[in-house]
Amino acid sequence: MRLFLSAFVFPRKQIFTLRRFQSSSIRHEPISSIQIPMDGTEQSLRQSLSEKSSSVEAQGNAVRALKAARAAKPDIDAAIDLLNKLKLEKSAVEKQLQLTISSSSSSGNGSLNREAFRQAVVNTLERRLFYIPSFKIYRGVAGLFDYGPPGCAVKSNVLSFWRQHFILEENMLEVDCPCVTPEVVLKASGHVDKFTDLMVKDEKTGTCYRADHLLKDYCNEKLEKDLTISADTAAELKEVLAVMEDYSPEELGARIRKYEITAPDTKNPLSDPYPFNLMFQTSIGPSGLIPGYMRPETAQGIFVNFKDLYYYNGRKLPFAAAQIGQAFRNEISPRQGLLRVREFTLAEIEHFVDPENKSHPKFPDVAELEFLMFPREEQMSGQSAKKLCLGEAVAKGTVNNETLGYFIGRVYLFLVRLGIDKGRLRFRQHLANEMAHYAADCWDAEIESSYGWIECVGIADRSAYDLRAHSEKSGVDLVAEEKFSEPKIVEKLVITPVKKELGLAFKKDQKNVSESLEAMNEQEAMEMKATLESNGEVEFYVCTLGKKVSIKKNMVSISKEKKKEHQRVFTPSVIEPSFGIGRIIYCLYEHCFSTRPSKAGDEQLNVFRFPPLVAPIKCTVFPLVQNQQFEEATKVISKELTSVGISHKIDITGTSIGKRYARTDELGVPFAITVDSDTSVTIRERDSKDQVRVSLKEAASVVSSVAEGKMTWQDVWASFPHHSSATADE
Repeated sequence: MRLFLSAFVFPRKQIFTLRRFQSSSIRHEPISSIQIPMDGTEQSLRQSLSEKSSSVEAQGNAVRALKAARAAKPDIDAAIDLLNKLKLEKSAVEKQLQLTISSSSSSGNGSLNREAFRQAVVNTLERRLFYIPSFKIYRGVAGLFDYGPPGCAVKSNVLSFWRQHFILEENMLEVDCPCVTPEVVLKASGHVDKFTDLMVKDEKTGTCYRADHLLKDYCNEKLEKDLTISADTAAELKEVLAVMEDYSPEELGARIRKYEITAPDTKNPLSDPYPFNLMFQTSIGPSGLIPGYMRPETAQGIFVNFKDLYYYNGRKLPFAAAQIGQAFRNEISPRQGLLRVREFTLAEIEHFVDPENKSHPKFPDVAELEFLMFPREEQMSGQSAKKLCLGEAVAKGTVNNETLGYFIGRVYLFLVRLGIDKGRLRFRQHLANEMAHYAADCWDAEIESSYGWIECVGIADRSAYDLRAHSEKSGVDLVAEEKFSEPKIVEKLVITPVKKELGLAFKKDQKNVSESLEAMNEQEAMEMKATLESNGEVEFYVCTLGKKVSIKKNMVSISKEKKKEHQRVFTPSVIEPSFGIGRIIYCLYEHCFSTRPSKAGDEQLNVFRFPPLVAPIKCTVFPLVQNQQFEEATKVISKELTSVGISHKIDITGTSIGKRYARTDELGVPFAITVDSDTSVTIRERDSKDQVRVSLKEAASVVSSVAEGKMTWQDVWASFPHHSSATADE
């Protein structure tokens, strides 16, 4: 039953003072009649708590004044009663505020429960060797991890399904490019100049921290654990969290100084924030004359190979190229386990499409899907993600085009098939301040974990920026062609920045201004042309600079030209789904982890409820007792499982069947075959613990059919005799 705690509000002037009330005027309210503000919002609760704290302080002063004045005992008792009542009301609001904060936090269980759950998951993962810190005997290096046998198997299964779901089903072209990348490539892509995070240093020890992480931690800590901050302060901190990514080094430094944020470990003062490039730098060849970097993403290898891939595909669009490989980012202060690391696996798709036709022939296959979506309008108005029909979202323009929508739908199906809880999966649209000036639309598949909502897949319409950037830098045209059956008179928009004038006016920012001018659509360009002709100059917002600049008439030429053309030559747009495999796998671990009581009820047993698709081992085989007859039957089953490609493990230890089940449940093994006869065996399903009896010859084929999705466990349960598990010591 919900407990409503409600209160009198006592302004300062009405606080009990000397001889103001007699004891008979004090009514003792039962706890159940005390109420909190009925809207229960965090802002109103913080306001109410501030008022009640003031009331408690003032009433405490009144009690002390009564005692100092040697007032009558009934008056002092009455004042103390009122003070206790006010403390009770304050405590009630504190509890409700804490409940509100906890329920708005990830998982609704509060930070302590989330941390305890996370620790249980991580302890199990490390103990069972899913992953461990790299170079452990040398105390490890932050942000580097080794996958153990079960972790490797899960990762391999996830990547295998990714290949099947995307590369095979969509007829993509797979490539494999080097991890070491020449500087010139990453200079063209913008990574050399812009792939940075803001860093601060402990001024005494030199320890480095990512500046925005320190500010984010401070804001979250105050909002979640400091109930004394005012509603205005809470609103300010929430606004900081919302716009933090837009802060310049100066703005970020000002916030750190304002909140007196210090180094977490030493409490020493911090330096001013400054940019730190996240790429690992190296040199190629013994001379050291060719600078290079370990690639921060796999996409650039696909872009620079576009021309050859286009010819390989018969010079036809659309087509997609895909790559799975390692990427490297020299994170300033890695944390959150597998979620933020310095070497990681990416799986990326670059889908090249005609910018004038972004329809997709298979979009109807996903148009009826409904799932949590979080458009930017809902984010800006403070609403939550809600279920939307994908087809309607594209039709209304919430999602920019069919091809982008198609990949959003395919990503949803991929993640749910892996075992991600669809109730803790949402697609969040980038806000305007998150998108590059050239991007048409961007969505992130975010998965809720104990760390909050984690971006695991980015799906972006990057327009033609990447191919144009590499064309300009390399001098090689990365274009596609559309041949006309008859010549056409076409009117083309021509935007020509005058680089000399832009350079004189904007110096080092000339390239950013020039790119933004060239990226204008026809309506923007013609409006600028009209304004320049009438006024001679115009204010123009440059997204990559985050400010408006003044463009004069002599800085850009905008015109429309009519030409007779036999073919259309254009730079394709790119739709890019990019998957952080490690992040997906960690979220999968959390979503699949649970505990259940042992048969005796004296302990909680860990279970990973992996779908058979990704389970590290599909099946275990147990001889019920150690004798040669059962062990020979076990070898026969093992050989048959191997022949049909089912990973399995034989356990011939002398421990009880129940303990062997518990060990394999903790590894996420979905099926267990127990050999208790030389003619038939039992098959146990992990989640239900139900068992069926099948013949020795059928065992491998039954497990194979369920593991590969050809049958469900319900089909097996309906087809074979049930076996009582009374003898199993679970």
